Amino acid sequence: MRTRLLALALTIVVAGLPGATAAYSQTAVPTRRPDVIYVPTPEAVVEAMLQVANVTKNDVVYDLGCGDGRIPVTAARKYGAHGVCFDIDPERIKEANANVAKNNVGNLVRVVHADLFEQDLSGATVITLYLLPSLNVKLMPKLMKELRPGTRIVSHAFDMGDWKPEKELDVDGRKVYFWTIPKR
Repeated sequence: MRTRLLALALTIVVAGLPGATAAYSQTAVPTRRPDVIYVPTPEAVVEAMLQVANVTKNDVVYDLGCGDGRIPVTAARKYGAHGVCFDIDPERIKEANANVAKNNVGNLVRVVHADLFEQDLSGATVITLYLLPSLNVKLMPKLMKELRPGTRIVSHAFDMGDWKPEKELDVDGRKVYFWTIPKR
């Protein structure tokens, strides 16, 4: 209880800082366990995901279930993109924050301890995923509702059921899937 109150107080303080964004102000400490175990995305797959999404300095990359934050950190370091790392696991949040600091991209990448299903995703121009197929399918209506047409989605290893990808890559025996939110 004390830890939750401290986290809530910290969230309130951070949300009140100048320049705080909607992602910060919506954040409450998640109360459920992660849906997946953490398995790091290999660097070659990270590179392929960012390339197929055509990430540039004008993008905002949201990584849903960010793990150690390697995808947004790479997007910031290599392309100058902004990024937001969302994860429900406190250990992953620590790792992502350490990765952001180690790579000196704190001006471009934020780490948010949150349940991805409860976040406003509308600020993203690129969404990256390494979730299970059932979670991708569960997430799909939220993506369709909240994301602007033209927003790119890239998934490592898992598709989105009936929504056929525009591109499917093989990277050292691993799959990468790519979609674009269609015009409404």
